[in-house]
Amino acid sequence: MTAAERAERARAADALCQQAFADVGCPETGVALVAVGGYGREELAPYSDLDVVLVHDAEVEAGPWAGDIWYPLWDSGAKIDHSVRTVAEVLEQAAADLKVALGLLDVRHLAGDPNLTLRLRTAILAAWRRDAKRRLPELRELGVSRGRLLGELAHDSLPDLKESVGGLRDATVLKALVATWLVDVPHSELESCRLALLDVRDALHTVAGRGTDRVTPEYWSDMAPLLDLPDAAAVQLHTRSLGRRLTHLSRLTWRRVDALLRRPPSAAEGRRPRLSPIGNGLAVAYEEVVLDRYARPEHDPLLLLRAAAEAAERDLVLEPSTAATLVAKVPPLPEPWPAEARDLLVRLLAAGRGLLGVWETLEETGALAGFLPEWERVLLLPHASAVHRFTVDRHLIETCIEASALIRRVARPDVLMVAALLHDIGKGELTEHSVAGEPIARGIAVRMGFDERQTELIAALVRWHLLLPETATTRDLDDPATVDLVTSRVHDREELHLLAALTEADARATSEKAWTRWRASLVTELVRRASVGLADNLVLEVPAHAVDVPDSVRNDPASVVVEVDEDADGAVVTVMSGDRVGLLADAAAMLALQRVSVRAARAWTDEGIGISQWQVGRTGLDEAVLRQRLQTIAEGGVDPAARLGTANGAALAPTVTVRPEASDRATVLEVRATDRPGVVYLVCAALAGLGLTVASAHVDTLGPQAVDVFYVQEAGAGALTDAHAAEAAHAVRLALTASGS
Repeated sequence: MTAAERAERARAADALCQQAFADVGCPETGVALVAVGGYGREELAPYSDLDVVLVHDAEVEAGPWAGDIWYPLWDSGAKIDHSVRTVAEVLEQAAADLKVALGLLDVRHLAGDPNLTLRLRTAILAAWRRDAKRRLPELRELGVSRGRLLGELAHDSLPDLKESVGGLRDATVLKALVATWLVDVPHSELESCRLALLDVRDALHTVAGRGTDRVTPEYWSDMAPLLDLPDAAAVQLHTRSLGRRLTHLSRLTWRRVDALLRRPPSAAEGRRPRLSPIGNGLAVAYEEVVLDRYARPEHDPLLLLRAAAEAAERDLVLEPSTAATLVAKVPPLPEPWPAEARDLLVRLLAAGRGLLGVWETLEETGALAGFLPEWERVLLLPHASAVHRFTVDRHLIETCIEASALIRRVARPDVLMVAALLHDIGKGELTEHSVAGEPIARGIAVRMGFDERQTELIAALVRWHLLLPETATTRDLDDPATVDLVTSRVHDREELHLLAALTEADARATSEKAWTRWRASLVTELVRRASVGLADNLVLEVPAHAVDVPDSVRNDPASVVVEVDEDADGAVVTVMSGDRVGLLADAAAMLALQRVSVRAARAWTDEGIGISQWQVGRTGLDEAVLRQRLQTIAEGGVDPAARLGTANGAALAPTVTVRPEASDRATVLEVRATDRPGVVYLVCAALAGLGLTVASAHVDTLGPQAVDVFYVQEAGAGALTDAHAAEAAHAVRLALTASGS
């Protein structure tokens, strides 16, 4: 199946049409027979229709020849889609129907007056370019509708070679976008994918013995010899790879079209794109993340992950040539990964729908091989079960997208997101995939630098990710043995809640039928019953580190000391002063106003001295500048709340939970919110506004989520009353919600 064979079929059809035109005595001037669509492109499959139009000038009245021309074509056995139109009628139909307009972009002369065909083609292209900005949104919506109806060629279980996303229709649309002169598409990539996909369609027609674009399972193996491939699996991989590439080109091109259509009419065209720096060697240009002039990728092993996370979180394109440059120049990540690398990966995975396009770019540029080589195991691998709407790799990404909406439910969003990415990594093995996947996931977690507890959590979630739905739907929930089955495999409530979130995300990513209200209620009830029999893995107070408090602070509690110690992961900032209401809030504001990213923090008191230590992801901090900023805040010289502003596009509401069982000496508030500069400040300021002191604090940033625990006391007293605890939780929740955290 080759382009030469398609061209030969087109030549045979041309000869048939030309003979019919000549035999019925069509006028030689003012009338032309033209091919459109796939026939116009000379891309006839074995059972393709012939799309032809008999065009005539308005001054030429259509005679009997206008009907007689079709009889010899019908008699030949050819299937034809035909019409007779004046030039004006053709242009009117193109203006009214986008599908007609797309077919006419490939108009090709067959017989009759070549000047008429030339005039028609010129008018069609001129109209297409003139009206492009008005018509492209409608064309975009047609593609979106096709995607909802038919899925993606790369991932759907029964792909349609023409109409699925990433199929031949999208290739035609890309060529039409190029014809607008508004955007460009890498020509060689588009053409190589399109021609190869035409070969696949030719093979499908041959084995099916009819004109069809839907590939059903029985056809894959018969298509293999026609495509010089060894077996059905190779044909699937080849076909889905072409679809994945065309999907990537299509999504990238449409993002660029969308950016162009949103650009103000006054914006200069054709100039060098304006770069908007976003820090750390990255910038945004035309809604794409690119490298800025200061980037030094050869010295920054984290730059690829940082670029991907920034693009996904901002729902922007990771510009493919930028990704390719980073793949070539960025040094490999050290093993185990540093904390910032893990954080960036989790931020990427938890970015929501913005993850999909960025992950596709990472796949297409070979970037995944550098930090997740195991991904090759599941790449475009079909699921054995028909209930799955996607291939294994796409299902894993969809599970991450679903899990990103559930991170407020769990204390370890980083563990949840990595488990979501890896839960089916054992697919394709002869053994049960959850059993095969457990050691693979454990090895990846160790390489990524997760500690022993986190690594075992990830491995356990992969191993038992089917436990809850299978048990809930096949066992009697009233039988104690059912709950025992779960509690014998799950160690504590933290692990159970992670497993419940992964179960829901996995099911939602599988299909609409996989997470029904009935199934959800069964799993929820099973989790509730199992939770009763499990210990709660509470965040307990961590013993304070021994810190040498300077005599200046011991002798004068009003004085302030700020120390900065740099380490391999950034720096540790230590703040010491006489303990007072609002001290921790001021220290947090000091760092937030410097736009310093806090990864973790601990705070405690030592004989009347308030001490806080902050693990931050930045070096080069000046102790004197920080101390001056802290004093200015404490004296009321600057309003941190006004300076910090609000978060951009935070999708999930914060959660604030009172944990009365966690401490006898204080009231424990557990806060989960979108990580950004100022979260700790907002919490502590809200508590200080109620006259409450923070006896100790335990702050962790886990990917996109801050998980912070505060031990709160009445000033000079102990734990809060129930009413005051509820008031404190409400004040914190209100402060975070108002700020968009």
